[in-house]
Amino acid sequence: MKYLYETHLHTSQSSACGETPGHEYISRYKALGYTGIIITDHFYRGNTVADRSLPWEKWVDRFCRGFEDAREAGARQGLDVFFGWEETFEGDDYLVYGLDRQWLLKHPEAASWTRAEQYQWVSHFGGCVVQAHPFRQHYYIDCIHLSPEWVHAVEAANAGNNEQSYDALAKRYAEKLGLPVTAGSDIHRLADVKEGTAFGVYLDKKMETIADYVEAVKTGTIAGLRISEGRCDYRGNERVKLPVRIRDKRGRPIRQDLESFLA
Repeated sequence: MKYLYETHLHTSQSSACGETPGHEYISRYKALGYTGIIITDHFYRGNTVADRSLPWEKWVDRFCRGFEDAREAGARQGLDVFFGWEETFEGDDYLVYGLDRQWLLKHPEAASWTRAEQYQWVSHFGGCVVQAHPFRQHYYIDCIHLSPEWVHAVEAANAGNNEQSYDALAKRYAEKLGLPVTAGSDIHRLADVKEGTAFGVYLDKKMETIADYVEAVKTGTIAGLRISEGRCDYRGNERVKLPVRIRDKRGRPIRQDLESFLA
């Protein structure tokens, strides 16, 4: 038996772009056969609802509302709900798993991490970092920023991408680097939680805590991806129309010829 999990989901209580409160997702995901969901609302630099002028403790309390609402409903209805977040830098986004509300309360410095610091400290405290939709080319993104040294895995399939080629590029990129891959829906509203637009990952073991997901990501033991057929198929004619910046551990550009690298 395999267990299905949503890895990328936003709520209206904590993500400014979210349209659905956490508790409303539960019955729909259960009906689609999911074992659990991970709430990944937009963090401090991202499109968060929480007012950044609040004292840190109050900011964290506000930020966690969507997760806590979903968790309470999940406990009543029999769907496991786990905590994560999505941080943003220069249009490049990262899913962070393995740290919780109590950890955040003790670590306000998380709001000002660099990409490298995020990876180093999340790793130090037992979590993992996954670059979300790395090849997304939407209107608000003016450069593709890739951080192969600062992630544990790559989100190869994102149902929120409006072009399949973005996912094909992401999977090819991960394969070339030897990084594990994940899939998520990037859900912002209940209407998109349906067959064909709800992605996720399969695990061989039921998650007891978010640490189980972290372990599966870090060890490359995710049992499979729930994605639409052919979603990540790489044909070789996919193109990146934006500038690309790939950094090494010191933040220096290391590769500009992306097409040759992916070939």
